[in-house]
Amino acid sequence: MTEQNVVYGDRGVAWVTGASSGIGRALCLALVDAGWAVVASARGEAALASLAAERTGRIVPLPLDISDKVAVSAAVAQIEAANGPVSLAVLCAGTYERDDPKAFDSAKLQRMMDLNVVGTAHCLEALLPPMLSRRAGRISVVSSVSGYTGLPGAAFYGATKAALINMCEALYPELERNGVKLSVVAPGFVETPLTAKNDFPMPFIITAEEAARSILSGLRADRFLISFPWKMALSMRLLSYLPHRLRFALTKRMLRND
Repeated sequence: MTEQNVVYGDRGVAWVTGASSGIGRALCLALVDAGWAVVASARGEAALASLAAERTGRIVPLPLDISDKVAVSAAVAQIEAANGPVSLAVLCAGTYERDDPKAFDSAKLQRMMDLNVVGTAHCLEALLPPMLSRRAGRISVVSSVSGYTGLPGAAFYGATKAALINMCEALYPELERNGVKLSVVAPGFVETPLTAKNDFPMPFIITAEEAARSILSGLRADRFLISFPWKMALSMRLLSYLPHRLRFALTKRMLRND
């Protein structure tokens, strides 16, 4: 990141991962419009360049694979050296692959864990020391309502998202005591390239722009859990509270016909 790439925003510097498409992309644009200077990271360089062109001079594209721990550490140091402290980080990067117990594939789980969980942990490892030393900053980790309870076809994906929720719940008390705010974003179905591959009904699906607005609203309200749309979030919460016998009676209805 060279000197001419430095951007300025009234609210400070926000770093968004998974910014090349979907929620991450829409959030970058919404943050700029809300007064933030944004550094956008993802693996796709062309998509990042296209995003930056939509808000010339206000979004810095920084290609990055968050599964590379050394690269993530270097990226955070580079952002802060060129732009100043990261005041807000929204960790959106992740992937989804449907699973099938008839073709159980632990390698597929490993791929999702490496990106969704360990990759997010790489970002936290790089962000937390400078934020804790300043006793300031906010990190928002994007999980999913599928992390609330197990659903057919999402055994692996849901496991990664449940891990993120659990990890953030565990980290929150000490981070909050030391001046760093942490939140979890748990969306339902959102129109993204990942959900476009789904061949099943997606109730209460919303656009990425609607998701970005919900995230900003939750951040402004200082909520730990930012979950939306409310009908989907409530449905999944209620499902998770049911006794297993009733829960499985409902989730069996989600099974595909052979």
